Amino acid sequence: MKILVADKISQTGIDYLKKQPGFEVIVAIGSKPEKVLELVKDVDAIAVRSETKITREVIAAAPKLKAVGRAGVGVDNIDVEAATERGVIVMNTPTGNTIATAELTFTHMLCGARPIVQAGASMKAGQWDRKSFSGIELNQKILGVLGLGRIGAEVAKRAQAFGMRVLAYDPYLTAARAKALNVEMVTTTDIFTQADYITVHMPLTDDTKYMVDEAAFAKMKKGVRIFNCARGGIIKESALVAALQSGHVAAAGLDVFEDEPLAAEHPLRKLPNVVLTPHLGASTTEAQELVGIEVAEALAAVLNGGVVRNAVNMPSVDAHTLALLKPYFTLGEKLGAILQQIAPEKIEKLRITYFGKVCEIDANPLTRAIQRGYLRRISGTDVTDVNAPLRIQQLGIAVETTKSSTPADYTDLVQVEAIDHEGKSTVVSGTLIGTAQNPRLVHLLNHSVEVTPSGYLLVLRNRDVPGIVGMLGTVLGKHQVNIANMSLSRGDKKEALAIYQLDSKPSDEALKEIRNHPAILGLQVITV
Repeated sequence: MKILVADKISQTGIDYLKKQPGFEVIVAIGSKPEKVLELVKDVDAIAVRSETKITREVIAAAPKLKAVGRAGVGVDNIDVEAATERGVIVMNTPTGNTIATAELTFTHMLCGARPIVQAGASMKAGQWDRKSFSGIELNQKILGVLGLGRIGAEVAKRAQAFGMRVLAYDPYLTAARAKALNVEMVTTTDIFTQADYITVHMPLTDDTKYMVDEAAFAKMKKGVRIFNCARGGIIKESALVAALQSGHVAAAGLDVFEDEPLAAEHPLRKLPNVVLTPHLGASTTEAQELVGIEVAEALAAVLNGGVVRNAVNMPSVDAHTLALLKPYFTLGEKLGAILQQIAPEKIEKLRITYFGKVCEIDANPLTRAIQRGYLRRISGTDVTDVNAPLRIQQLGIAVETTKSSTPADYTDLVQVEAIDHEGKSTVVSGTLIGTAQNPRLVHLLNHSVEVTPSGYLLVLRNRDVPGIVGMLGTVLGKHQVNIANMSLSRGDKKEALAIYQLDSKPSDEALKEIRNHPAILGLQVITV
């Protein structure tokens, strides 16, 4: 398998990839876009930082591509939508630069409180000006943190060590987490109106773009200080410039900008009360080493069929959960494939219900495996766990999952139901059997069965009369089709269902002969 290292990552990370059996590492740092298009034609994975753009065109030119790893937090230079459509996993390295970015943020806060940069420039200019560079203290001040993820939490810890009171806004922050971090959960308005210092630690989304705009600045205390080492565009730069010029904002520190690199003539460059750095959040020796190793390990794990970590376009699974779920993946995919072949062509909903021990773990990856199986004959071999939910959505099919506490006939049971526009449902269910955790089909077409879902399944509905099994054996034997296993189930209306697991697919001639028997009510061959 080939891995393209398109941007500079740590040599330790590159060496890690080179040591993996069966890996060929192509190091092409600084390649022009046209060269990248040429190099990706037969690669399985790409490692980048922020320089190389992984566009829709690049993804289309890489038919074998399985994963793109970004040595850093943001994935702005990767077309995640195009990757998702193609089933390519996009991963970042959110933990490697946590401390580096938190420390840079705090450096900006200290420089905003005490004009160290400006005083240093004055000294180098030959001056001794003690009066012009007076500052304020952090102690006993209020810090407002917008976004209390990994980096925001580290900043909060350091602020508390400096004697600051910390207010935090994060829509996903739980009360328990806030209590553990000793911060106060508040609204954005509370932060804007109460904070002496404000720092931003949120991703750039439709909801966070220009979160700090003219209206926000109007609510803030006169003399507030504001900092952003997260993503450009969260603070509206034109509004910040106006607030700095008017003196409403006393100082600011920015490591990120709406457009990078920052234009030479940008008004922020001319303001004396702003400290600017050129996107240095992860620029420490330790952080670069960590993210290089982290992206290398993540790509190797994906290509070797292991744990998917830090994926931005599918749920990541820790090693413990993956070990618990692995036996169910095959079962889920097979149930989805079987259901698609017996259900009406057009359905409106997939209803997935989990019973038993599987309810105790994160079933999202299993849900994706079921969707992947359902789409296998519809979308072809390019459907993956990444793009399966998108493909299902594009078909107009809603997916509903439930973890049920209702007792079932098995310790673990996975039930998948297809519902059409009239509300009619088609149900299949499966479980795992024995210490080897082998998949079994245990419910099909309103009948209890027990069949290994593999190879070809001949599903037969017939009147419950003598001679059917003998007839079927005779016809299949005549056409050189071997029966590996079988399951018989009686219904309430003198009808029976039989499932025959076959080693090969019966010919059209054999199927026609079976159908012509007067007791046969229906016949279908399912490929699993």
